[in-house]
Amino acid sequence: MTGEAARGVPPGGTVQGRVPEDLAVVVDARGVITVWSDGARRLLGYEPDEVVGRAAARLLAAGLPGSTRRHVADGQHWASEVALRHRDGDRVVVRLQGTPLLDADRGRLWLVTGTALAHTERRAGHGSLPLWDLTLAQLPVPVAVYDREARLVAANEAMTQVMGRSEEEMKGLTLWEIEPSPPFDEYDRLQREVLRTGEMIFHEEHGKAPGETRPHAWSMFMSPLKDETGAVQGMCATVFDTTEQYWARRRLAVLNDAGLRIGTTLDVTRTAEELAEVAVSGFADFVTVDLLESVALGDEPEPVPLDAPVTVRRTAQRSVLEGCPESVVASGDATLYRVGTLPVRTLVAGRGSRHRPGDRGLREWVQSSPARADSVARHVIHSVMMVPLRARGVTLGLVHFLRHRTPESFSEDDLLLAEEIVARAAVSVDNARRYTRERRTALALQRSLLPDRPPDLAAMRVAYRYLPAGSGADIGGDWFDVIPLSGTRVALVVGDVVGHGIHASATMGRLRTAVRTLADVDLAPDELLTQLDDLVIRIDREEGPEARGREAETSGQVGATCLYAVYDPVSRRCTMARAGHPPPALVTPDGAVRFLDLPAGPPLGLGGLPFEAVEVQLEENSLLALYTDGLVKAADDDMDVGLTLLREALGHPAEALEETCEQVLRTVLTGRPADDIVLMLARTAALDAGKVRTWQLPPEPTAVARARRMAGEQLAVWGLAEAAFTTELIVSELVTNALRYGGTPIELRLIRDSALICEVSDGSSTAPHLRRARVFDEGGRGLLLVAQLSGRWGSRQTATGKTIWAEQPLLGQGDGTGG
Repeated sequence: MTGEAARGVPPGGTVQGRVPEDLAVVVDARGVITVWSDGARRLLGYEPDEVVGRAAARLLAAGLPGSTRRHVADGQHWASEVALRHRDGDRVVVRLQGTPLLDADRGRLWLVTGTALAHTERRAGHGSLPLWDLTLAQLPVPVAVYDREARLVAANEAMTQVMGRSEEEMKGLTLWEIEPSPPFDEYDRLQREVLRTGEMIFHEEHGKAPGETRPHAWSMFMSPLKDETGAVQGMCATVFDTTEQYWARRRLAVLNDAGLRIGTTLDVTRTAEELAEVAVSGFADFVTVDLLESVALGDEPEPVPLDAPVTVRRTAQRSVLEGCPESVVASGDATLYRVGTLPVRTLVAGRGSRHRPGDRGLREWVQSSPARADSVARHVIHSVMMVPLRARGVTLGLVHFLRHRTPESFSEDDLLLAEEIVARAAVSVDNARRYTRERRTALALQRSLLPDRPPDLAAMRVAYRYLPAGSGADIGGDWFDVIPLSGTRVALVVGDVVGHGIHASATMGRLRTAVRTLADVDLAPDELLTQLDDLVIRIDREEGPEARGREAETSGQVGATCLYAVYDPVSRRCTMARAGHPPPALVTPDGAVRFLDLPAGPPLGLGGLPFEAVEVQLEENSLLALYTDGLVKAADDDMDVGLTLLREALGHPAEALEETCEQVLRTVLTGRPADDIVLMLARTAALDAGKVRTWQLPPEPTAVARARRMAGEQLAVWGLAEAAFTTELIVSELVTNALRYGGTPIELRLIRDSALICEVSDGSSTAPHLRRARVFDEGGRGLLLVAQLSGRWGSRQTATGKTIWAEQPLLGQGDGTGG
């Protein structure tokens, strides 16, 4: 009550030209009364329940002036004399002022205050009190009035509670003088801007007020107070506590953040880390993600037993404190949830729960580990949530959310938020787990189908690298092989099946097996690719486009690509053919690098198109580089750039092939490969001329005895006299077979390597075969005898006919130096 009222000034009267303020009303944008002060009740006689929620226009005894209606429509401050209707029907003239405000949803509000100028006599008991005092006292939101120098004139009780000071303590001071600390310097600046510009300012802040123990979200309306001339006489600050709305927006932001940041990769650990990062940046102070041991390994999770301990692995953890000092388990370590403990019960229940340190279950869990109890006490952890990580009805692990820096305990809304983001993360974790399992299976399948280590060869030294694509892509169908052939020759194979995943790996295995089978037949490279092409066509027909996968349909390629090369260390000739595969690189002993100009040939699976073989003479100590396109396309998917980098890397090869492989990969790979990569390096050697002996035989029966004699003499020179008897028998049978069933020219060749190789060539292309001789047959037992005397035998087609060969192991026989 103001001083005039205290001195008994009658309602509507004046003291030295002043009148008491009687009315304060809040009206929303629809013109509906939302707040009705006690002064308004005294002045107009209406109880709050008679007017709140009804149109303010019902109180008008006459229409508003036109200028006032325009100011209301424009949302501007207005002042006008208005005739109002008393509850008893009397006419009351009031000087009203309308101050525009915004509610928490940015909707328009009007704070209407007024002073009675003239009204009829009212019945006893309907007196009025000074209005502004009542407004400040009655409004349930903090309100303060400042003069033109931004000094406090008045504050209601709600404001004094927020500020933690009485009105008398603050009166006459600026905000910066009342509270000389941030953010009150910013508030003081904003208030002076309102006084200077005459424009209302809306400001939001989250923090702890001087009179509060916990942070709140505040929405502040700083409105100018103008007189009838429009001059700014002061300002009003109205503050709304929007903490609930703040946390609601915060939770929505966390959900949106979770949708954007969780599940960006198909990696179980990274997905768990993303979950922890989102939760800590959103609403928790410390988060741990424990996955069941089987899930962390990418296996199928087993049901969580209630009567047995549960082993989990700390997959991720994140804290608002650097280094996660709250943790008692390091990331990557396994830990045990003991029988009957709160984590096990939560996993079995499949529902999230909130706990405080005083809760019995949480207290038992904390005290079961001295380190955990010490951490909870040291960091004053006061609120905990445990939420199971579940996807597709399967439990994958448990997520712990803890608070120690945030004063508020977790609410029920926080638990709902935690369950929502954990549910989203669980799907991503399960997808990553399934992908990891399939990729591991495909990788194991592919590695089982690829060479384990380079074979020990006399013809060359070989080193290779196989790099599966990174975690962002399925494993592909790249393969390679090193196949020893007869006569110390060796075949090199590099191929790439179109598509990815287990299907591509399985197809690769079929093709690799087919290549080995065809290589054993000793087909020429172009003929081998023709046979392989037919196989790919059959596979496509058998399985159909659905099994080949979407990649094969959209890649522009069909089936697979392949490069097949055969090197003969005796002649130093290398015969090659390719089916849509990148050309091999050749590094000569002087360091020159060139890509061999081989006919490209069509990819395997097109059918009906020929392949062409090319023979290249190689110097001893030459280096061949065979690779898949994943290597040269790794540089921005530009093969020309990749080939240039490969040429540069091979220009200065290291002495060791393994080092050269690493050198090539470091140079060519500028980032994570998007496709599988195979690199195979082969350094050629020439077989010592002293280890090879060749004879031309005449087409006559005496050639058999001559061949036996020459073979025995050569074995004596090589120090292999102990093998002479067996070798002479093999030579006799093979030469006899050539004389009977073959044609000229006939040639005998002995090769002394890790095995003793006997080869007889003739001009007939008819392939030999074993047959069962009858009791009285005079022939037909020769090849059977050869097969039993030798370690292995076979035949191959040549340009002029065929060659039949037989090998005998030479373990511990002679040193090969010869006499």
